Formats: sequence, structure tokens, C-alpha cells
Amino acid sequence: MALKFSRLTRPNIRALAAGGRIIEHGIVVERLGNGDVRYSINVMVDGQRIHRVIGRESEGLTREQAERAIEGLRTRAREGRLDLPMGRKVPQSFTDAAETYLTRIEHHPKFGRNLGPKRRHLRERLSPFFKTQRLNKLTDFTISNYVKHRKEQGAAHATINRELSTLSHFLNRAIEWQFIRADQKPRIPKFNETRKKIVVLTEDEKRVLMQAAMRDSNPHTWLFVAIALGTGMRHSEILRVRWDEIDLENRRIYVGKAKAGQREQPIPQALAYMLGKEHTQLGKPEGWLFPTTRADAKHAHRQQLSGQFRRAVEAAGLTPAKVTPHVLRHTAITDLIRDGVDLPTVQRISRHKTLAMVLRYTHLSDDHIDESVAKLDAAFSAAIAPELHEEQNATLQSVA
Repeated sequence: MALKFSRLTRPNIRALAAGGRIIEHGIVVERLGNGDVRYSINVMVDGQRIHRVIGRESEGLTREQAERAIEGLRTRAREGRLDLPMGRKVPQSFTDAAETYLTRIEHHPKFGRNLGPKRRHLRERLSPFFKTQRLNKLTDFTISNYVKHRKEQGAAHATINRELSTLSHFLNRAIEWQFIRADQKPRIPKFNETRKKIVVLTEDEKRVLMQAAMRDSNPHTWLFVAIALGTGMRHSEILRVRWDEIDLENRRIYVGKAKAGQREQPIPQALAYMLGKEHTQLGKPEGWLFPTTRADAKHAHRQQLSGQFRRAVEAAGLTPAKVTPHVLRHTAITDLIRDGVDLPTVQRISRHKTLAMVLRYTHLSDDHIDESVAKLDAAFSAAIAPELHEEQNATLQSVA
């Protein structure tokens, strides 16, 4: 439908004095000091302000060409909307979509995990970079520009990887919620990271830590350490355990919310005995093992026990920077491997997503490796070099 102009007419344009201006329907006509007329546009298209000079009258420009320029922008915008998923009429800007994402996942039992880092990555890093860029127009090139930008800021590869993981999770939800189509998600690169050496406690360190935890002023400290060493459960999983979810007879803890999904966590007999004794002494409660003590707390159970754990570590004469709650998980899993438990079973107990992740824990001690190789040597000698095998046995018997 053709626009009707009441101010921006040819007589009015011809009558414009130097410095004069007429604005109508987003078209701006201005008389310059040299007598020429400049045409520009100033319109909103799909929520974005577009202010652009079209040209001058001396170049053959007219009002009709300015009209066509505006219509061309709006046509391209409509064509862009055809790339949107069914049901969505207006594309989401990165910042708006990011805020919607954070709101939706805040109380989600699965997607809401690690909400703090996700919120920080989006609000402090990703949104300030991508700003109002349309979510369905992100490309491999724009993502690589972000990576380049963060590297220039001095961010470590591991830090950038965490931010890109948040971005990937965000875009996956955007596809699920029909903000964008699956084929519109750009490739998210990742840096190879050098894995840190896994730290585990020795038998002596486990003993002194447990003793220090039992002496701690907080009665929950020893319980946390005992469950961590006895099961290899994660910090957050332990704090979400309820008494009514512990089956002492079958030695199982029901874990309803965990990184790898719901599961039944097996527990050793000694730990089951300790939990049963504690349960009886407390009057057989049914609630949280680690309840909050503050009346105004947002959650019914503790969200972290890092301060109490650090205090026990220091009391045991260990280094807090080295011995963290997650080290107890490393220790428990490594103990299973050292005791000869097969890797698939270890995976079922530790609840790692892949067997490859369990393989990280096969950093066995030199003594354990030497013992294993000695067994292989005996079998090798008996089968391949029986004379040598008999000679070795004779030598050992004479020494004995």
C-alpha cells in the first residue's frame, strides 16, 4: 500500500531553506548549505533502529527511492522471519533470549545445575559481547570472534571452554523452546585441556582427616567425610541425602538429583553401620542429613560444607589448597581400582557418564604396578622359559 505524504511533498521540498528539514514516515529530507538536498531514513525494523543516508538530490535521489529503501529493509526482515521456527514471529536478541533462559532453568531439577556460573558467563561475558545480535543469526564466524576476543583479554583456555559450554547449553535449550531451529546452531569449538593430576589421600591422610572431622565443632563434618570416603559421591549429592532415602538393610542410598541422573548408590557395610548408629542416636529422623539451621534459608538442606571441611583439613595438618571435598571422591574411586574392581563396575558405583572418564583414575601407585607386573612375569616365565622359572623358584626357596 502506497504511503500518503502530507508534509514531504515536492513543493515543500523545493521550498526548503538551507538547514531546513522535513521528516515523515521515517524519511528525512534536509537542505544542505550548498543548496543540495540529502535524503536519509530513520526507522525501526524488527526492533532495531536503522539510521542511514540514502543519497543526494544531485545524485538523482528522490523521495520514492527512499521509500523503496525502507520497503527493502522490511522485506528482508520478513524474509528473515521465514528462518524462524514455527510459531515464532519475531527473532530473539541474544541478551533477551539469555535472560529468558536463566529464568526458565532457575528451578529446573536438571538444567538448573551450576546456575551461578551459567549466570556469570552469560551476563558478564557472552551477552555484553553478542548484545542485540539475533539468536538465529549466530554463525561459526561470530563464535570464533568471541573466542578471539576472550583470548585477547588473557582468558585461559579452560575458562573459555566453560563459557562455551554455557553457550552450547543455552543454544540447545533455545532449539528445544523453538527460539531457533536445530540447523541454525553454530559449531561450538573447544580447546584441548591438559588434565590436572588427580590428587588422592594416603591411608594415613584418610585416618587423620577422619579423626579431625570427628573432633570438629560441627556434628555434620564427620558424617560428610565418612560418606564421601565410603561412596565417592559428589559434594552436592551428599548434602541432598535424606534419612528416609537410606536403605540400611540393603546398603543403598537413593540419589534423586545427580549429575548423571537418579540412581541407587551402594554403600559399604562399615558406613551402613555408622549411619545406622547415628540415625538411632538422633531419634530416627526422616528428613535431611544436613539440614539448614537458619530460619530464613532458601533451601531446607545445606548447599555446601566447604568451611567446615577446610577446618578439618587444617586440623589434620593437611593442605586445604590440595585437599578439597572432591579429593575424597578421587580417593574412593582410586581405592576401588587399586583393590582390583573392574572398570565397568567402578563406573556403576562412581556414576561417570563414560568409561573413558574412569580411565583417568588408573594412575595406580608404583608398588601396585610392580606387583601386577610380577604376576605377569611369573606367568610369562612358566609358559615361555620354564628353566628360568624353576631357577627363580629355587633361588626364592633358598633365600626363604
